[in-house]
Amino acid sequence: MTSARRARRIVRALPLSLFAFAPLAPLIVVACGPDPGVAGKGSAVPTATVTATTPPVPTAQGPRKPSIDEDALNKSVAPCDDFYEYACGGWLKATPIPDDQRAWGRSFSVIDEKNKDVLRAILEKDAGGKGEGEPYAKQLGDFYASCMDEAGIEKRGAGDLKDELARIDNVKDAKSLARAIAHLHEIGARAIFDFDSQIDAKDATQVIGGVSQGGLGLPERDYYYPKKDDTKKNEIRAFYETHVAAMLELSGEKASVAKKHAALVLKIETDLAGASMTNTELRDPQKIYNKLDRKGIKEIAPAIAWDEYFAALGEDKLTALNVAQPDFAKAASAMVKSMPIADWKPYLRWHLVRASATSLGSKFVDQDFKLQKVLSGVKKLQPRWKRCVGVTDAAMGEALAQPFVKQTLGTEGKASVKEMVAGLEAAMHENLEHLPWMDVETRKKALEKLGMIRNKIAFPDKWRSYEGLAIDRASYVQNRQRANVFESKRRLAKIGKPVDKDEWEMTPPTVNAYYEPTKNEIVFPAGILQPPMFGMAQTRAMNFGAIGMVIGHEITHGFDDEGRQFDAFGNLKEWWTKPVSDDFDKRAKCVEEQYDGYVAIDDMHVKGKLTLGENIADLGGLKIAYAALQKARAERPSSDNYAYTEDQQFFLGYAQSWCDNLRDEFLRLLVSTNPHSPPKFRVNGPLSNLPEFAAAFQCKAGSAMTRTPRCEVW
Repeated sequence: MTSARRARRIVRALPLSLFAFAPLAPLIVVACGPDPGVAGKGSAVPTATVTATTPPVPTAQGPRKPSIDEDALNKSVAPCDDFYEYACGGWLKATPIPDDQRAWGRSFSVIDEKNKDVLRAILEKDAGGKGEGEPYAKQLGDFYASCMDEAGIEKRGAGDLKDELARIDNVKDAKSLARAIAHLHEIGARAIFDFDSQIDAKDATQVIGGVSQGGLGLPERDYYYPKKDDTKKNEIRAFYETHVAAMLELSGEKASVAKKHAALVLKIETDLAGASMTNTELRDPQKIYNKLDRKGIKEIAPAIAWDEYFAALGEDKLTALNVAQPDFAKAASAMVKSMPIADWKPYLRWHLVRASATSLGSKFVDQDFKLQKVLSGVKKLQPRWKRCVGVTDAAMGEALAQPFVKQTLGTEGKASVKEMVAGLEAAMHENLEHLPWMDVETRKKALEKLGMIRNKIAFPDKWRSYEGLAIDRASYVQNRQRANVFESKRRLAKIGKPVDKDEWEMTPPTVNAYYEPTKNEIVFPAGILQPPMFGMAQTRAMNFGAIGMVIGHEITHGFDDEGRQFDAFGNLKEWWTKPVSDDFDKRAKCVEEQYDGYVAIDDMHVKGKLTLGENIADLGGLKIAYAALQKARAERPSSDNYAYTEDQQFFLGYAQSWCDNLRDEFLRLLVSTNPHSPPKFRVNGPLSNLPEFAAAFQCKAGSAMTRTPRCEVW
């Protein structure tokens, strides 16, 4: 189950090393929706000002390190010609991508690997019965041990799917089809459409149900309709059909039958894809808000037995829900009406097997990996312990996080980051006060929204309960299914109730961050608050350039082309005057066209519209992080004496946090599907618009890193 709308994140949706599980979205599928989190400050009373708190100077004993990686530099390239190559070229050349990774970054990947080592030690201790004093240590240990039990998993084979396959075989009509879909959704298989709880975008105090497009096995709709000259996507589509056949054969079908059924699956998914919105269309919150009652969805999609579906999920009384893509719902209903019930069974079997593959024996795991290899170029399956750490974190993340945060960030680091966030918000406040293109009425509401942003740092103040989640060491497949069902029930239980302010969307060990517009909140898990993104022993310039930009990026998301459509309380509401809105659109168009011009690989251009929100956030985040550094410098001049000025450290710290080698296949996937630009353009794109960068490195007008005219939003 996924939400119709995604929170805005700083990096790609999953840590790079977890890509092996992406198609399994299915581990804890419902966890993908926008969960609220812990409030960093009250939001009951709007405030028009932000206290200007100067971010802390690192207090660690001993000399601070500028953390400029000299070996990463390529000094044969002038910084004003290509700053990304100047800052990262040496590292990019010297650092191969590990065989089990689709990409490898100097900051995010390295931090993720370190975090996994910490989590592994915790889980191995739990599995050995030595996790005394930590809540849920036995459940965590048993879950991890069941995943690591390769011999037991091989012995069980596909036996754990026997009852599930029988349930699908017993589908006889529209009602039993709806019940089967509901059960698959509960255990983590994304068949036909998605259903989840979600915040009502126009009444952000309440949780409603949400139906959205889904049911695809390839990354997104365009993979089902590749252009004739798009050789790569045509090859992927052809391979996908053979992959589905191989998986169905492993599940017990004869080869000839599996081949026939694979063709049928591809046809069904192609039809569903044809009715789906594009990735760019999905970025428009107005287009994906269509609130109906149960009668309304039954009218637009009458062939789907909604009463049976909702009853099977325990949602008999559900009334209000958002149908994110009405045309998709209509098309899915028409397909259910026109297709024989027997034709749906192979499709349901495929999505069951797809969701379960990495929990089964080596033949399933290897076949699943073949698809990942084609999509991302990854050469080798990750070691089992890494896969098991990732799955356990997804299943019981807030239980696993409790010992993790004690060993990593701690309360001192959390307090320092909170101060830094306050400094960045003060810089954004000053920016809004002096924007020449914003009128008085809009400025007042923008300041109100900024003052009400809720900050969640490192880990929740209140941990999630896992009481009632049954875990044993007998069956890894069943553990994952039970974890999915447990999470599904937790999320769906929120429907019809007020929004809970104490939830997090990401687990604390995650190397990422996000802004959630319906909550007007920014969230920074402990996982990302580690060197070189943030460190008490790093200079303030480095911290501002790395984690400071991340903080600024997330704050700016509240005012990007999507976030700006939500008011201070998280409601989807127009609060800009028309002249100001028109001016913003012109400025955003400049950014869109700038990125449209970048060629990522072969003849593939960055999609300026798809990446617009992230590009605006990068540009704004850098600007306010730099402004916050200048304020800190004015109040507490630095006595450090380094080869690089503080301004140069800031920009190098930013650029080197994005040094990232990507496989060609993954780069194509990224450009096709992801709202983030490739790393090179996340560096050169915004920096070429900043006169402060040009001044720091003495770039002359007309150089590649000095755009004329500049794009400027904030």
